[in-house]
Order: sequence, then C-alpha cells, then structure tokens
Amino acid sequence: MKLFSKIIAAVMMFAVFFTPIKAAAADAWLAAAEVLGVAAAYKSTLRSMLALGNNVNAQMAARRQDMKENGLYENKEEVQLVDRIMTRLVEDSNYALKVNSLPFVWIVNNSEKFNASCYPMNYVSINRGLIQVLNGDENKIAAVLAHEMTHGIEQHSAKNYAQAVAQSMGAMILGANIESANIDWSKMAGIVNYSIAKSITLPSEHEADAGGFFLMTSAGFNPGGSAAAMARMDYYLRYETRDLWEFDAHDKPNEETFSDHPDTEVREEKMSQLLTDYSCGHVTVKKVGRQYKVFVDGEEIYTAFNTGGQINAPDKAYYFAGGLAKGFHDYDSVDGWNFRRGVANHTDFLNDDKVYKQVRDIAFALNIGEKIRAAVTTAYKNENPKTRQKYFDAEKKRLAAWQKIRDEALNADKKAAKQLRINADIYNDYEYGELALKEIARAMAAKNQDDLAECLSIRGRAKAICGDFSGALADVDEAVLQDPENLYNFLNRADVRRMRGENDLALKDVDLALKIDDKVAVSYRLQGDIYDKIGDKSRAEESYRICYELAKKDPHSVPLEYLKKIDAAAAEKLEASEKGEGEREKGQEIKKF
Repeated sequence: MKLFSKIIAAVMMFAVFFTPIKAAAADAWLAAAEVLGVAAAYKSTLRSMLALGNNVNAQMAARRQDMKENGLYENKEEVQLVDRIMTRLVEDSNYALKVNSLPFVWIVNNSEKFNASCYPMNYVSINRGLIQVLNGDENKIAAVLAHEMTHGIEQHSAKNYAQAVAQSMGAMILGANIESANIDWSKMAGIVNYSIAKSITLPSEHEADAGGFFLMTSAGFNPGGSAAAMARMDYYLRYETRDLWEFDAHDKPNEETFSDHPDTEVREEKMSQLLTDYSCGHVTVKKVGRQYKVFVDGEEIYTAFNTGGQINAPDKAYYFAGGLAKGFHDYDSVDGWNFRRGVANHTDFLNDDKVYKQVRDIAFALNIGEKIRAAVTTAYKNENPKTRQKYFDAEKKRLAAWQKIRDEALNADKKAAKQLRINADIYNDYEYGELALKEIARAMAAKNQDDLAECLSIRGRAKAICGDFSGALADVDEAVLQDPENLYNFLNRADVRRMRGENDLALKDVDLALKIDDKVAVSYRLQGDIYDKIGDKSRAEESYRICYELAKKDPHSVPLEYLKKIDAAAAEKLEASEKGEGEREKGQEIKKF
C-alpha cells in the first residue's frame, strides 16, 4: 500500500506539466526530447504503469486507501443502485479488456465531492456526492461510470502518467537552454503553477465521453443519459457548488486550456450529437434559452420546460429524445415501432423497455402519439439508406476492434497468460472468488497457457470460495491427477478440503506438498490455519513459526494472535499501524465482476 502511494505520488508530481502548450513550443520540445532520450523515459514509465495496472495487490491497496481516506457510504439503497448500474455496465456492455488489464472493482465512498475516478488498475472509486448531485438517476450515473470505465479499458491513466513524466523531463531539459529553445515561458509557468485534480488529458476526456456513451447504450441505458448528465453537471458547477477546487473552471467560456476536464457545455453538445448519430440522424435536441426542444428530421415534436421549481427540462428532453433515438436505432422501418391504440384511445407505440418509458409517458400525457407516428413514418420514408448504413458500419467496426482485443488476449505470450493465472490465485487469497473465476477463465482460454493443471486447482479453490464445493473438489482432484509434481495443486486441494470441513484430508494434502518442497512458507501458513481451526494451538504456533522464518519475518505472514507469541515487537508495531483501519472495512463489500 505504501509503495503504491509512493508510485502514484511520484507520478502526480509530474502531472502539472500535462496540459499541451502551443504548437511551436511543443515542436521544439519534441525535437529536443528525441535527441535527449525522453522518449525512452516515456516507454519505461509506461511499462511500469501498465504493470501496476495489472497488479491485484495494487488494486486492493487502492481500495483500502480509498476507504481509509474517505470512508464507506452507508446508504444501502444508493449503494445497491450503484452496484446494479455497474453490474449492468460490466456484464452487458460491448467492450473487451486487454490481457494486461484487471477486471473492474468498485465501492461507493463517503466523500461529498461530486466525482468518480478510475485508477490504473481498474478500481473505480465513486463518491456519494456524485450519486446525490445526480439525484440517484440511473441513466446519468451510468453515463458517468461508463466514462470512468472507458478510462480503464483504454488504459488512459497509464498512458497519460507516462506522458506527464516525459513532458516534465522534456521541460526541465529545455530549461537548460533557455536562450535557444522556442518556448513560451509565460505559458509554461502558468502550466507549472496550475493545480489539477487528475492527470487525464482533454483528448482522453473526450474519448472517455464517447466511449462511455457506447458502453451505456449497449448495456441498455437511455441514450439521452450522457447529455442529461452533462447538463446537470453544468448547472451544478455554475450555480450550486461553492467548492472552488471541486472543478477547475476555464479562463474563458468554451476555451479548453488548463482544466483536465473539457467545458461542460461543449461536452453536452458532443453527447447530444452522439444521440443524434445513434438515431441514424433523425432525432435532435436544441437548447433555446431555458427550454429544450426535440425534433425529428427538423420537425419540432416536443418542448420541455422546467416544472415544479426544478431544473428538469434537460432530463425530460434528453430522455424523450433518447427513447425516440433507440427506436430509430433498433428498427429499420416504422413497423418495428408497433403504433397502436392504447389507453383512452391514445396512440401508443414501442414496448415496455424502460428506455421508452419517458417518451411513451410524455406522449400519453400530451396526447401526441399521432404526431410522433406521423413524424416517424415520414422520417423512414425520406431516410437516406447510406446514413443508416454508415452508422452501423461504424458500430461493426467498434465490435471488430473489441474482438481483436479478445483475440490478442487469447494469443498472448506465455508470460501474459501466466500473469492471468497469478492474478486469479491472488484474488483467491483475498477470498474474492468471483474475480478469481473471471481471471482464471481468461487464463484457461489463453492458447499459450503453460499450466492448465494449476489453472484447474485455482479454479477449484475459487469455486469453493463461492460455495460450489462439489465443483471445486472435481477441479482440484483433476488438477492433482494431471500434475502430482506441483505442490500448489495439493495446497489448493487442501484449502478446498479445509473449506469443506475435511481437515484431516486437508492436512494430508499439506504433507504431500511439503514432501515436494519443505521450504515454501505458504504450506506452513495453511497448515497452521488448519491446526488453529481444529483447536491444536501448539501445532499451529509451530507451523506459523516456520512460516514466519521462511517469509523473512514478514509480520503479515501469520495471524496477529500468533505473531504476538512469535515476535512480540513486530506484533506491537503492526498493531499500531493498523489501528482503526478494521472499522473502515466493515459494512460495504467490494463488488467482484
């Protein structure tokens, strides 16, 4: 955990140079950087950051650090809402993880700040302030979380951290040649002194916005959610928050200069355009003063006003438009809309999919179903087939890109395939069986996996953690049968048997592992755990003592109760450092998908 914090802190020291400076200066920097080897520094840093992003221990450390600094949000209903949204995004969206990316995990912390973030190792930290400012609206929340997921999927943090290091080094190098370097030093000074919250470049933010839109729509959320989220964010930042550091305001409206996040109005416009594109060009939303108007092929269909003292016109317009957009996206003719006579002889259409709720409700309330039918019928009649084909060609291209990433993972080299196996094993150590099952499935699918027997034993242990004891035993038995020379196969079977309550058989498996190699600390740790479980304290202490020595006196290698007997000074130091952290761990469980 301390190492992780130091790495991130060191990287963040360079992030103040992150904002691009004007073209002439950048060209001079790039030329000097190449000559002086800064490109090599970028590549080296990138390798380190990508390795950090594929480190399960770092992922768990990030979670612990987040809980320690911010605490856990205790509102169960809102936490469950976020869990449902993230689960849908992770399970149902169209995307693929690179072979060196970890599965997503997340918590809702107790910070009141309006923010969420994705760490390099695909840990998503979600502030309660985000949920509250977005009023628990699942489509807006989905848009923000899909945005953060895109940062993780595209490995933006690792890439941008590396670029920040290279830029800072380049700036320092050029500083040695002030007279000859074509640098705008007044602008450079401004960049150096400007405090930013995250090291994500503006292009990465726009990419995450677009990627998030495609993720959330493919998971079945309302296509208007992204634009609605931007509209809400814009209002909040302009009129509600009093925290000057909560968002980095721009020097001038719409001028993307120093802030790590683009202007919210620009982002709303881009999200609105993505909605239009999603509808194959038929549906548009225009902001006119405080009103939002929805058009189909230029014909105004609906005007949303703020009502009940709330700023809700953007939501009503974008969700109404989102329903129409999904209809045009999903159906290539008016027949798919299923226009029909409904309640009170009003014209109803589409189906009970939640995405269509707002457009159907508003159509019923204003009795504009026939107006929508006429506009939709005319739109299909006049539709240019090339427009629809162009959008779906782009969609196929995105799907092909995801498939390419999956294929690359399947064909990864032995080192990458082995790391998947190791990651699964570490998730088991943290007792996160679902995550372990995800990783081991990827490991076993890899064509260059060199130890399928050990994969089976790891999968068996994960199944046991998840409560599938019969499936677990079948896997670990097969693993031992396939490779009886691998002590870890016996240890995994021993752990499965321990979880099944078969302690005598578990101890026999540990003995078999020790016969293969009696200098492996984890064997004695498991042996000690089993003895402790059955109440044989003296044998447990003996096993833990050997484990402690083989683990080079790592205080975390044995339970604190026994560490106090084995090394009282180390126990006292460990207890002091961890005081209070246990309480922060209670309540909200990590989600593993």
